[in-house]
Amino acid sequence: MRIARFSIDGNVAFGAVEGEGPDGLVLDIIKGIPYGDFELSGTKVPLSKVRLLPPVLPNKVVAIGRNYAEHAKELGNEVPEVPVAFFKPTTSVIGPGDNIEYPSFSNELHHEAELAVVIGRMCREVPRERVKDVIFGYTCANDVTARDAQQREKQWARAKGFDTSCPLGPWVETDLDPTDLAIQATVNGEQRQLGRTADMIRSIEDVVVHITEAMTLLPGDVILTGTPAGVGPLNVGDEVAVTIEGIGTLTNKVIKRG
Repeated sequence: MRIARFSIDGNVAFGAVEGEGPDGLVLDIIKGIPYGDFELSGTKVPLSKVRLLPPVLPNKVVAIGRNYAEHAKELGNEVPEVPVAFFKPTTSVIGPGDNIEYPSFSNELHHEAELAVVIGRMCREVPRERVKDVIFGYTCANDVTARDAQQREKQWARAKGFDTSCPLGPWVETDLDPTDLAIQATVNGEQRQLGRTADMIRSIEDVVVHITEAMTLLPGDVILTGTPAGVGPLNVGDEVAVTIEGIGTLTNKVIKRG
């Protein structure tokens, strides 16, 4: 099931996405929030009549760096011996169609297409065999990075945590096998990244176990699982799209901040 979060007439709701094709999609409004058991209201609105929002409002976004060997290599880095985790703040999260604002402290902005895991229940110290039980679904993400700031500052808080640096969407797919999905990024229609989730160094089970050894995850929290090779520059005016097999396409435009 595809679960979207949207606004219409000033109201925010979740809905199940039904139908196919850009003109045939409708939202069946969900009663309440979609974590756990929920009911469909039967009230349906065309997708074209709503504004899609970030599919979840995470308490935190935990990202894993250098989880594809070829991406680590292209930036001159070794594959880390243990997963490299970092945070992106909630203020970095935007939805499909929202603008990425080019940060004033950077001259080298990069796209990073990633599979995002959405957590469905509060969990801590999750054993490997129960990882699937705590996952709500999957969505597309773009770990937008100020590459020059990342290299200059030797830590990633500003480089990867600035406002608008975490596009998510267009919705959450709850029924998906994430082990071998095509993942790509295009800029102005030109393909930049093309990889498969099967090439992750650490699996989703590895990542969830590693993170929950240290912290409690809450419903709606998001884990970014790393990016394949092919990252590259974004400029003001560019349109960047992340497409993941079985989910859909997340598109955002880069604008000048201010």
